[in-house]
Amino acid sequence: MRVTDLRSDTVTLPTDEMRRAMAEAECGDDVWEEDPTVKRLESMAAERMGKEAALFTPSGTMSNLLAVLTWCRRGDEIIVGSESHMFWNEVGGASALAGVVLRTVPNDRYGRMEPGEVEGGVRTDNIHYPPTTLVALENTHNRCSGAVLTVEDTQAVADVAHRYGIPVHLDGARIFNAAVALGVPAADLARPADSVCFCVSKGLSAPIGSLLCGSRDFITKARKWRKMLGGGMRQVGVIAAAGIVALDTMVDRLAEDHANARRLALGLAGMPGIQLDPELVQSNIVVFTWRGDAQAFLRVLAERGVKCAFMGGQKLRMVTHRGVTAGDVDEALRIVQQVAKGQVKAAH
Repeated sequence: MRVTDLRSDTVTLPTDEMRRAMAEAECGDDVWEEDPTVKRLESMAAERMGKEAALFTPSGTMSNLLAVLTWCRRGDEIIVGSESHMFWNEVGGASALAGVVLRTVPNDRYGRMEPGEVEGGVRTDNIHYPPTTLVALENTHNRCSGAVLTVEDTQAVADVAHRYGIPVHLDGARIFNAAVALGVPAADLARPADSVCFCVSKGLSAPIGSLLCGSRDFITKARKWRKMLGGGMRQVGVIAAAGIVALDTMVDRLAEDHANARRLALGLAGMPGIQLDPELVQSNIVVFTWRGDAQAFLRVLAERGVKCAFMGGQKLRMVTHRGVTAGDVDEALRIVQQVAKGQVKAAH
């Protein structure tokens, strides 16, 4: 049975060019900052984000945690979106490991935070309050159907934060999807932020890795925190080599994933039992509501060869990526239509 895996773009496999680059990578000890392949990837990442320096980490979750550890002290408070990955999907690491409080501001359905609400969340100097020492944004926005923040969206929140002397961290795990969707350089999207991270292991198809970018002083401090967390990976050039290929060859093709996600969203929107606004789909993530038992619906789809992700309640997510063609989307839609009709009839 042909399986179409739409759970996430993290299921992408490295390309043949990546595998060759990994096999031939020049390596050194990265903890001693002697791995030439890692240093090349970090230099490329900093340049792409318009920052002074970068640090290679195993995951976006670690990059976000390192940003919190570097910007904040224990007992501080950070402002994040109510639907943010840092709040929902990082196991409470910012609180458990960095000792900070997460204060949420509502995300609208396009992943934006209203600047006035961000300002209202800032804690002023008061003996009773934890100080606000970081504001975190997300682009693209995972739980908001892959919504894209424009430069203006990010700048508006950054202006508020900077007015209070608070730095801004941008969780840009899929920032290249945003850049392709908007037709602007990724550096423009990252410019208002004081630090930014992005993953090479999602739509860019590398097997492992995230890059945390910022000033040289920020990255020097983050590097020490990475060592404390066990992220010093020694001869990691064998992994970084795939990230270099990803940045060189995989960014422009993200437009194909966006087109397939749009095709998927338009097909799903007209099906019985499914609630979905295709206009919310701006990149490669399709989030929809199943008016029934979502986990049962997911299980039946998986039995027929379509895998998607459960997001809680009645929400499901499908993500397009390099392993999914337009033909795969059409076949997945055919199966979803059959299952949806059958389950709706069964419910009656």
